[in-house]
Amino acid sequence: MQALVDLNADAGESFGRWKLGDDERVIPLVTSVNIACGWHAGDPATMRAALRTARDAGVAAGAHPGFPDLAGFGRRALTMSPREAADACLYQFGALRALADELGVAITHVKPHGALYGLTVRDPAVAEAVGTAVAAAAPGVPVVLLAGPTADRVAELGVPVVREAFADLDYDDAGHIIIEPAPVAKDPQACAQQALSVLRGKVHSVSGTAVPVRADSICLHGDRPNAVEVARAVRDAFAAEGVELAAMRAVLADRNSGAASAAETAPV
Repeated sequence: MQALVDLNADAGESFGRWKLGDDERVIPLVTSVNIACGWHAGDPATMRAALRTARDAGVAAGAHPGFPDLAGFGRRALTMSPREAADACLYQFGALRALADELGVAITHVKPHGALYGLTVRDPAVAEAVGTAVAAAAPGVPVVLLAGPTADRVAELGVPVVREAFADLDYDDAGHIIIEPAPVAKDPQACAQQALSVLRGKVHSVSGTAVPVRADSICLHGDRPNAVEVARAVRDAFAAEGVELAAMRAVLADRNSGAASAAETAPV
């Protein structure tokens, strides 16, 4: 079983007086947090509050750019060219980074949200454009993409990539996640078992097919009604199996170190 992994959650997804999620309790339970940047959710005050909570909890903070769709929470499909998607991510990343700079917080990663995340899975050109744009604007800051062929392809371009799997979403037979329009409570133990399955190298689709997966980070959704219970169950399952949690950059460094060691010892 994989012994080191990041656990991430989405946060900062309230807007003005409309509240969503329990950032104060969820953020301290993960090692990385993805903060909404204003297009699908998250006004400046909410973004600042999420950054401060992450800072105080010692949790790595990343940008979570989405489609410009507040009413649909960024989960409705829109059409964007690769350049438009890259610009959308940079625009939102820049907004969050300005607030983070003022608070003394480093932005450690960029993870597209919702339907924009889905677009990176369906259209490799979008994933490549987003990845190369972030790498140019912020060298060394990884992009979080669904573990699979698209993430591998972007990584081959020299872009730092965090390969992600999900504890609380279903998969189809192609290894793609099935995004819920409105998250409902899920069985925390079932989510924990799926997270462990990821660390063993596979997930099971809704039809029962075993889908190979290798992930650096496992996500749970902060807007799920019982997100706190899911996070605690996942952490408890990891602890029982001796799995160590670390932020994305530490997991990437460990993976790269392992790859380098394997290359050095490979027969010639």
